[in-house]
Amino acid sequence: MNAAAEKVNILLVDDSQAKLLSHEAVLAEVGENLLKASSARQAFEVLLKNEVALILIDVCMPDLDGFELAAMIREHPRFQTTAIIFVSAVMMTKPDQLRGYQLGGVDYVPVPVVPELLRAKVKVFIELYRKTRQLERFNAELERRVAERTAELQRFNEELEQRIEDRTRERETALAQLFEAQKMDTIGRLTGGVAHDFNNLLMAVMGSLALLEKRLGTEDQHSRRLLQNAVQGAQRGAALTQRLLAFSRRQELKPESVDVAQLVSGMEELLRRALGHEIELKLDFPGGLPPLLVDANQLELALLNLALNARDAMPAGGRLMIAAAPDTITVRGPNSRLAPGDYLRISIVDTGVGMDTVTLTKATEPFFTTKGPGKGTGLGLSMVQGLAAQSGGLLDIHSEPDAGTTIDLWLPRATTSPVSVARAVQAHLLPHTEPCRVLVVDDDLLVMTGTAAMIDDLGHTSIEAHSAAEALAKLDSGIEVDVVITDHAMPGMTGLQLAECIQERFPGLPIILATGYAELPSDPAKLGLLKLPKPCTQQEIAAAIQLAVTSRGPVKAFPVPATARG
Repeated sequence: MNAAAEKVNILLVDDSQAKLLSHEAVLAEVGENLLKASSARQAFEVLLKNEVALILIDVCMPDLDGFELAAMIREHPRFQTTAIIFVSAVMMTKPDQLRGYQLGGVDYVPVPVVPELLRAKVKVFIELYRKTRQLERFNAELERRVAERTAELQRFNEELEQRIEDRTRERETALAQLFEAQKMDTIGRLTGGVAHDFNNLLMAVMGSLALLEKRLGTEDQHSRRLLQNAVQGAQRGAALTQRLLAFSRRQELKPESVDVAQLVSGMEELLRRALGHEIELKLDFPGGLPPLLVDANQLELALLNLALNARDAMPAGGRLMIAAAPDTITVRGPNSRLAPGDYLRISIVDTGVGMDTVTLTKATEPFFTTKGPGKGTGLGLSMVQGLAAQSGGLLDIHSEPDAGTTIDLWLPRATTSPVSVARAVQAHLLPHTEPCRVLVVDDDLLVMTGTAAMIDDLGHTSIEAHSAAEALAKLDSGIEVDVVITDHAMPGMTGLQLAECIQERFPGLPIILATGYAELPSDPAKLGLLKLPKPCTQQEIAAAIQLAVTSRGPVKAFPVPATARG
């Protein structure tokens, strides 16, 4: 039954049974529950056992009159708001009525009672009681919902605080890694060439171990464990050489289309924490900014490093603004260090102490720092400059003493998605590849032996050439070749130069450039070459061969040019 339709209790208190029956007859049409009491004691018993909406009290009663009963009712906490109507045939003077109202009565009805009038008054107070109860239930429900919402918000705040704490911890870890990278920068640059040589050695080792693992029987578990240990050691060595190449700015960057506004917004909380409360951070990124082509992780670290430098230049507080705007270089001027093209200029502007001419000239030199001992390595700006240069951009610094510093980081806009063999492996690897004849070109005998063995193990036929000249001679002899895999760093003729010669003399022959170098004279993708990073696994070699052959179509045999045959 609906709460509004439930019957409520009306208490009739009178020492006269005749008057109680009369009131009962008059109020029967109201349709509520009528409870009767002939004394104050009975009235209290009824009140304590029932929820009463309205009380009709006769004023003149023996023992306790109606006024005294009303006073006792009002003193009880449960009945302080219960509506009371006094009914009297004798005590009808103004002072009597005033006393009744002072005791909490809501009305004073004379006897004889007019039935219609009494019913109307009772209905009014019953409806008021119902509305009050509905409001109380509504308030209780509202309080319950508010409590649930408050608890939900509390859980959300706790979750948000946990996420911020996790994010801060991740950023602190990134800062520690950045500091370590700064310390190791010089080691990486000095050992970049050695790292490349180690890449070649590791490729020979890893390839041989992979083939040996295939041939090792499953019953010799001890030998297999030793072999796995050797593989893991070689893999760790490969990871180490990649780190050394990264420190020397010859790392394999992973350029991708980056929304710089979204990237900076994602690290805003970290920047504010790194800057502290004394420095105001302002971001200015207009809508519709074009994406830029850069390694997102490296750009994030570069911006963080620049923000930390700005913080150190504002010991008394200040403001740091990071903004971005598109720009186009149409003609390369005599003093311009940027090639013509479309760029996005990221500006980092601080209100710090600035730099004089001498300091500004040395700012990007490795190991140069104006900070005290133990407070800086002098490699921060050098690394940012290396990122800009390797990404095809530029780092430009403007500063004056007591006038702040403006750093402009120019980076190319994203136009096409970069080609990546690693992604191609996942996208194009099929369960079976038709046997191919693969010309392998490498001046390192160890690498050549390991690569050829892995290719033969895949079911292909390897043809070895220990130099670019030998490779061209074999092709000129009319040998059938489906794909060429060549190293880049070779004496006499590099892999890129060999690829250009092959494309000119044997158009359509697929070529894979296998190298650990990231900075090459030309982009292999623009030359139509697939790039395979070294060291590489047998699976990556298989995927590269398959992608090269299927993307170009099978090449069965290449006719020998007449000039080559003599």
